[in-house]
Amino acid sequence: MTVHKKLVDSYQGKTVLITGHTGFKGSWLALWLESLGAKVIGYSLDPPTDPSVFQATGLSGRIIDIRGDILDCNNVFETVKKYRPEFIFHLAAQPLVRYSYKNPLETFNVNVLGTANILESIRLSQYPTTCVCITSDKCYENREWVYAYRENDPLGGHDPYSASKGAAELVIASYRKSFFTTGKENSFVLLSSARAGNIIGGGDWAEDRIVPDCIRALAKGYPVEIRNPHAIRPWQFVLDPLFGYLWLALKMKEDPEVYAEAWNFGPYHSNAVDVQTLTEKILQEWGSGTWKGMSQNENAPHEARYLKLDTAKSMTRLGWKPVYDIDESIQKTIDWYKEYYTGKTEMYDFSLKQVKTYMKDTMKDTMKK
Repeated sequence: MTVHKKLVDSYQGKTVLITGHTGFKGSWLALWLESLGAKVIGYSLDPPTDPSVFQATGLSGRIIDIRGDILDCNNVFETVKKYRPEFIFHLAAQPLVRYSYKNPLETFNVNVLGTANILESIRLSQYPTTCVCITSDKCYENREWVYAYRENDPLGGHDPYSASKGAAELVIASYRKSFFTTGKENSFVLLSSARAGNIIGGGDWAEDRIVPDCIRALAKGYPVEIRNPHAIRPWQFVLDPLFGYLWLALKMKEDPEVYAEAWNFGPYHSNAVDVQTLTEKILQEWGSGTWKGMSQNENAPHEARYLKLDTAKSMTRLGWKPVYDIDESIQKTIDWYKEYYTGKTEMYDFSLKQVKTYMKDTMKDTMKK
């Protein structure tokens, strides 16, 4: 059975709830699941930026699009109760490190209590479901060393965003152990967490992210300003971790005792390059542009200079592995933006074409079934 066929068999005709579906990753996940034949229910605030991939692809007309706050526990519960989703992907979050310094309480509320709200709604609904909660690679206590973090390493965080993701992981583990393990009253709920970060791809216009910053500057003919040119990140194309989430959920259905736990989804180590290198590769792919460093205030918020994930567990036990290297990831990202800025392309069709191409590319590699 091909990987694509297995995804279709697992999700076609199934009701899938995505929280945060108007965000960058949530929109791509909604588009992918809708193309597999799933009945997609989206629960989120309005798109966080204008433009956005959600708007560009016209997803609101293709799925059930519910606008709601993840902190509204009654609304979250009523949504779960009404639609009885067979799968839930929880992506609703405050996703920005620098924003978390300005709004720490909001960050902790959304990322920690929001996660508790979705899990409590699942517990109270008494309906079987398979849930993947997406947190971040920044949930680990980052010591900024060469060592790649594994799923059993200590959680923590210097900044409010990272700390909130570490705390969310504790909430997820608590619900799994207290309510969703074999023999418990709600053991029909399968729960895991997925850790990934530094995602790049078409349709991201968030503030304080290097690719959107590049695109905004290049579209206007301005030099790209970068804060930390020597900060190293493990960059990965958006469809790589999303495929990991989809694959993890179906594997949990097959064997919950093996797969209902925490998982890292990161790129090959060769994809870990500094911001300057990434920017220069983007300029080369765009075909023009320059960059300049920004002067840093000594009181500027702390930003980690190095972080990478150990994905051995996902690669050996799940059979998942990243498909695109850094150059392919950048090429496909810039291809999307170039098409968007022509104003002539139907971006739903172009985005779906990238998904289909990605699935064909996964077929080039042997994958453990």
